[in-house]
Amino acid sequence: MTTIIDQIEQLYADKGCGQYGEAISQLQHALQCAELARQAQASDEMVAAALLHDIGHLLEDSDSEFGNVDADRIGARFLAPYFSKQVCEPIRLHARAKRYLCSVEEHYFATLSAASRYSLKLQGGLLEQDEIEDFRAEPFFPLAIKLRRWVEESKQPGLDAGCFSDYRAALQQAML
Repeated sequence: MTTIIDQIEQLYADKGCGQYGEAISQLQHALQCAELARQAQASDEMVAAALLHDIGHLLEDSDSEFGNVDADRIGARFLAPYFSKQVCEPIRLHARAKRYLCSVEEHYFATLSAASRYSLKLQGGLLEQDEIEDFRAEPFFPLAIKLRRWVEESKQPGLDAGCFSDYRAALQQAML
């Protein structure tokens, strides 16, 4: 019997070798992000969120070389029937977390890759003050910020972060 984890692993095997403006594949980016979460001794839910944060890029085709601008929402919606809110909500919010960090931290923009800077424009750019306050009120705000920081750090060419199957136990634990 094929499980959702098997299906997700196959999706990464089939489409994860592609790039969306970064110097590494989508699979390597996902693995590096999950490894950063693991090194931070994050919960299984956050390791799963880190691994799956960009699954929306794999689920729907995009006209942009930088991926699907709605990948955060697409991914969260796809995962919601199978995974907890502790997985899905940080994924749904991770693009807004980038917009937030660029709005409130003077030097954060400089840490973004060229592709992430470009997608920032497509995602709406900097947040207005009322949007900043609304985002801070989100129940999963702190987790979205953690995930976002790992996302930016996980774009290192040549860094070995293992393979997808290394994270199956965390995915299993994070399921509903």
